[in-house]
Amino acid sequence: MSNANRETKVTKILHDGKHVRLVSRGGWEYAQRKSVTGIVAILAVTDEGKLILVEQYRPPVGKRVIELPAGLAGDVAGQETEELAAAARRELLEETGYEAAEMVYLAEGAASAGITDEVITLFRATGLRKTGAGEGDGSEDIAVHEVPLADVPRWLEERRAGGSLIDLKVYSGLYFASAG
Repeated sequence: MSNANRETKVTKILHDGKHVRLVSRGGWEYAQRKSVTGIVAILAVTDEGKLILVEQYRPPVGKRVIELPAGLAGDVAGQETEELAAAARRELLEETGYEAAEMVYLAEGAASAGITDEVITLFRATGLRKTGAGEGDGSEDIAVHEVPLADVPRWLEERRAGGSLIDLKVYSGLYFASAG
């Protein structure tokens, strides 16, 4: 069957949970988030050259994971049409306590195209100003790390050796940080 034929197949809901659903289309099963319009990740480097990272326990992998600040767009009641850049600003502030003067689009791509339809949009936050503690929305247990860019590879390896997982988006962020 050609890709065009698979794309026109009807989507069948196999399971409908609170936040995600399992669907089938063209014989392919995958997960879909409910009530979101997009996913954002934020490359945030302070004027002092420190990369802002977050760390939190992620039940699906059973470990703490080092990540770029990230989150969902359109998931807040009354803000279902939230722009991605606005969601990136909100998530950066919520998770890290940093406000950004500007959010610049960098790239977008699939998170894990074989199992989910998620597309993540990466932004660069500029003009950072610390205005709060961050640490999540109250339901999250987030640790904020500020790591000098030159030390990030060593720091990540230490965290990995200590049992944490490193989200691959961090390495994408490092590419864009080094590209200017």
